[in-house]
Amino acid sequence: MDKGFKLKQNNTDIRTEVVAGTTTFLTMAYIVVVNPAILSSVGIPFEQVFMATVIAAIVGTLIMGIFANYPIAIAPGMGLNAYFASIVATQGLSYQVVFGTVFLAGILFIILSLTKLRETLIGAIPPSLKYGITSGIGLFIAFVGLRNSGIVVANPETIVGLGDLHDPMIVLTLVGLLITLILFVMKLKGALFIGMLATAIIAYFTGQLTVTGVLSAPPAPVFFDMDIGGVFSNGLYTVVFAFLLVTLFDTTGTMIGVAEQAGFMKDGKMPRAKQALLADATATTVGSMFGTSPSTAYIESTSGVAAGGRTGLTSIVVAILFALSIFFTPIISVIAGLPAITSPVLIIVGCFMMEGLAKVNWKAFDEAFPAFAVILTMPFTSSIATGIAIGFITYPILKLVSGKGKEVHWILYVFGVIFLIQMAFFPTH
Repeated sequence: MDKGFKLKQNNTDIRTEVVAGTTTFLTMAYIVVVNPAILSSVGIPFEQVFMATVIAAIVGTLIMGIFANYPIAIAPGMGLNAYFASIVATQGLSYQVVFGTVFLAGILFIILSLTKLRETLIGAIPPSLKYGITSGIGLFIAFVGLRNSGIVVANPETIVGLGDLHDPMIVLTLVGLLITLILFVMKLKGALFIGMLATAIIAYFTGQLTVTGVLSAPPAPVFFDMDIGGVFSNGLYTVVFAFLLVTLFDTTGTMIGVAEQAGFMKDGKMPRAKQALLADATATTVGSMFGTSPSTAYIESTSGVAAGGRTGLTSIVVAILFALSIFFTPIISVIAGLPAITSPVLIIVGCFMMEGLAKVNWKAFDEAFPAFAVILTMPFTSSIATGIAIGFITYPILKLVSGKGKEVHWILYVFGVIFLIQMAFFPTH
């Protein structure tokens, strides 16, 4: 055990790693409820998404633990699942076709992870756009939480409006949100998970939640439920690129953040980065084959690092706990079916994703406006892909007319033209 994970070299032991793994799992366990809740809303069978979520988390986290030896957990990403659902809901496509876009994005991600193109692409895109993309997704998923719970409703006069605050579902959502926020302020580990649990208990006593069982045999996984041909016949290239781009930045940023906290960074570089990125890329590809949206590294891994986790053994523990969760399908499906329990998580995670806005240079208009355009477009069009396209089009144009065209990497000009042509002649909405 010590030889494989280098426990002594990393100043840790088995007990510390087990505690760290358990801590990380508890802080991100909400995904086994929230992910199926979001994807089943567009017709994907709940049990299929549940098993796919667990399988993707196990595969990605095991690869991360065994081959990269990092205490970083992988699972289907927040934001990307809401984007997936919005594509199915708004474009009249089957979810099997959209799973095809995730599969292709995963394959491209694997290829990029084996080459230097990944570093080139990440380096080419300016920080303002990266922060804008992350923040835009944050607003998008927060809006999904508000809409699912009924706090925000359609209004013919103002497009959207405030729901009926006397509605029991909205009241429960607000109570759950308040409880979870208090837990966070108190710095309680696993606040999201505990907040969901507390809301579920309240729902049970108010008659909004009916529990018919807790344990059951695991559902049978559905393998290869996707339509790759439909990706090409429907021209969903922007969707593939959006999944690839966001997953790439999200994973890289998260891994660097966790690595810095744990002290793994060496001269600004992350050792074994290729193996770590392959963990995420493989999880995305495998997840699409079973029925879930793209996977990413979880920032909640920092909670395990804070608890002392320093090696891949932490990740192994997380994977084992995800595997055990498949025996609790009845209670998880009931909880996921009540928006008041899952919506507070979406709203709070949306807030977390706004952090990068502080790093945007708002005084430099040619930097600020493209970021603003991305942030504005994503929630109002319900499309991450459209937001990315707007950012890639406006950034090079503003830099060119301000005499700073040479500061822009050639890749950005290429993608800017591609997105302009795509939006003009092959719109995805």
